[in-house]
Amino acid sequence: MVLYAAILETIDPKKDAELLTVHKAYLQKYIDDGRIFAKGPFTDHSGGLVIYKASSFEEAMELAENDPAVLHKSRRLTLKEWRSNIE
Repeated sequence: MVLYAAILETIDPKKDAELLTVHKAYLQKYIDDGRIFAKGPFTDHSGGLVIYKASSFEEAMELAENDPAVLHKSRRLTLKEWRSNIE
């Protein structure tokens, strides 16, 4: 399983605050089924990071693009394949 880092930069803070509950619920589904390795906000309040476990870039992109914060354009998505140096 490969890891993919979804960098979610907040671009509409008001809309983002309105979507926070559904954003968290969306991510919780994938935490529960083991497809999220880690997640959390940046301490400067500029957005957050989600690290998905996926079998391909396309699968990770589908998960990340369907996040309500991305769908409703309160956050801008940048997705990168990521490899942990901690084994």
